[in-house]
Amino acid sequence: MAPPEFPTPFPEMPHMNAPRISFVSLGCPKALVDSERILTQLRAEGYEISRKHDGADLVVVNTCGFLDSARDESLSAIGTALKENGKVIVTGCMGATPELIRDRHPNVLAITGPQAYESVMAAVHEAAPPAHEPFLDLIPPQGVKLTPRHYAYLKISEGCNNRCTFCIIPALRGDLVSRPAADVLREAERLVKAGVKEILVISQDTSAYGIDLKYQTSQWQDRDVRAKFIDLARELGEMGTWVRLHYVYPYPHVDSVIPLMAEGKILPYLDIPFQHAAPQVLKAMRRPANQVKTLDRIKAWRGMAPDLAIRSNFIVGFPGETEEDFEFLLDWLEEAEIARIGCFEYEPVTGAPANDIEGIVPDELKRERYERLMEVAQDISAHVLSKKVGRTIDVLVDDVQPEMGRAVGRSQWDAPEIDGSVIIHEADGIKPGDMVSVTVTDSDEYDLFGVPAAKVAAA
Repeated sequence: MAPPEFPTPFPEMPHMNAPRISFVSLGCPKALVDSERILTQLRAEGYEISRKHDGADLVVVNTCGFLDSARDESLSAIGTALKENGKVIVTGCMGATPELIRDRHPNVLAITGPQAYESVMAAVHEAAPPAHEPFLDLIPPQGVKLTPRHYAYLKISEGCNNRCTFCIIPALRGDLVSRPAADVLREAERLVKAGVKEILVISQDTSAYGIDLKYQTSQWQDRDVRAKFIDLARELGEMGTWVRLHYVYPYPHVDSVIPLMAEGKILPYLDIPFQHAAPQVLKAMRRPANQVKTLDRIKAWRGMAPDLAIRSNFIVGFPGETEEDFEFLLDWLEEAEIARIGCFEYEPVTGAPANDIEGIVPDELKRERYERLMEVAQDISAHVLSKKVGRTIDVLVDDVQPEMGRAVGRSQWDAPEIDGSVIIHEADGIKPGDMVSVTVTDSDEYDLFGVPAAKVAAA
């Protein structure tokens, strides 16, 4: 597996004495933030980042270990790096189970766990000591980013206090550890000053932010700010950029952030990891099970912020899931009008308690349920998007395709890489990172289509 292609926010300059590090980043956005932190430190110490394993002084592989299939992908990436380079340091979630890595790849130089930035750097220093040249120590104020320069992920905490039966994240990353509010806000401010137009707030449980700190305050500008979900959201809403909230559980205190969405301070978008809706399945998953109250809460949210979009992931074929449970889920999706849906067939995870639950669902039945759920999801999405036709909306442009005379961007209802797009026709003069006012002319199951509003006005 080749290292990912990522934007280079600094000039590519040859340096004879600078060690070159090839980097592979696997897994979720939270792991991506870990990679950005390591890359920032590498650049701060004068290392060059190589796009190829071959010719680099060593390779760092940031692994994912959430699912067995993700572990297999990580082990494959390590094997490729060893074959093409020979000197490999492994970090990330799989680093919490080093014996699995050593068993397959005994020749890796070092293995560190998730968020072990100092250990990664110590291993790099030992394998490829840094060159001390002052011009190499300069990095952008926002640090090294693996996302396009107009949006960035902002991680507000590590770990998780939940003990879901299908998940081993607490075993890999530990319990919830929140960052002080001032710390988070200073990073957000640096990002905005560097030109970031969308901040995507992430953690394992964003709505639990600050519980471990007992909501203690920290000094931000001229005031004390509590490490609390609503306080952080309110402060981020004053940054003058899009703020998108991911991995928010539907706790009652989330109600307080909805008025900020109605005021346009925070995007009217919540990524809520429901995973299922049937009470029996949620109980087996050890998830909040009172879906009646959740439906009431969603209706109340939409009463305050009618434009609210909710995205979520769901698991089908969880051990013990009956046909009745699955039908309950389909009905619930339609009633809740979940506009953006991701779906996964249940996959056993080594070390997860769910492996001991009786009632294994056959693979063919899991696939059938997946396909049925995605059909319902497509219908819901098509219905919701059709109501946007005729509106004029703001679109953040991610890509320009001049050969097709169009640009591709996202609305306030679309997160990068996981949701739909807005296809902008007659897009001459538009650049990636532009915020464009677009009149929506059409829609399909997942995307909106439109033209710049200025052209509609001039017609």
